[in-house]
Amino acid sequence: MTAYEAVPTASALSRTTYPGRGIITGCSQDGQAVIAYFIMGRSDNSRNRVFREKPAGDVFTAAFDESRVEDPRLIIYNAVRRVGHHLVVTNGDQTDTICDYLTAGKSFEASLCTRCFEPDAPNFTPRISALVTFQDGGFSVQQSILKSADAAGSDCSRYFFSFGRLLPGTGRFLHTYNGDGSPIPSFTGEPELIAVSGDIDAFTDAVWTSLNEANKISLYVRYTDPISGRFDSRLINKNQ
Repeated sequence: MTAYEAVPTASALSRTTYPGRGIITGCSQDGQAVIAYFIMGRSDNSRNRVFREKPAGDVFTAAFDESRVEDPRLIIYNAVRRVGHHLVVTNGDQTDTICDYLTAGKSFEASLCTRCFEPDAPNFTPRISALVTFQDGGFSVQQSILKSADAAGSDCSRYFFSFGRLLPGTGRFLHTYNGDGSPIPSFTGEPELIAVSGDIDAFTDAVWTSLNEANKISLYVRYTDPISGRFDSRLINKNQ
């Protein structure tokens, strides 16, 4: 397989037992804009979560059992928001920062230059973000990862990736960790080129079943028609 061939979804997601939180932005085989966001967890506090979807399609994380919440600061946030002709998906409260900047006519990059990795030493969990911009009947994709520049968390490295046109049936996969460990090693490299095949139900099933059973928590998948703006979504919570 060459660097220009899309890796099967199952292979990309099952490569490690703990990719952490992950974002896939892609183009379905019939030209729809695809986003997928999943969360995983090792601690009781992280695992005590569910996704909730508002009627307009915004998605947020919530406690499954509020009596068991230890620290909500890094686990409760808006994960998916639509603002104007943009769709934002992230793994933290930088979702709101990005939306505020876009509303003010500023850029995705400018918003994230005000933020850094999460303050959860010694892991310093990266902040991962994606922006889908709909325009002229099509869409473009940007992704970003903000991570610690060293083991001490003394500086933040910010990486931005722009994908002007994704080929049908492909996507880009960005996640927080390269695998399990102590501390957990941060993601390295560029977002992986993966296959986005089948309809929304087939793709949702492929993502969910590929994630480690013990660590997966929730998954949200959304297919949007770039011309009409209409979307279809699927939401899975391990905690029911």
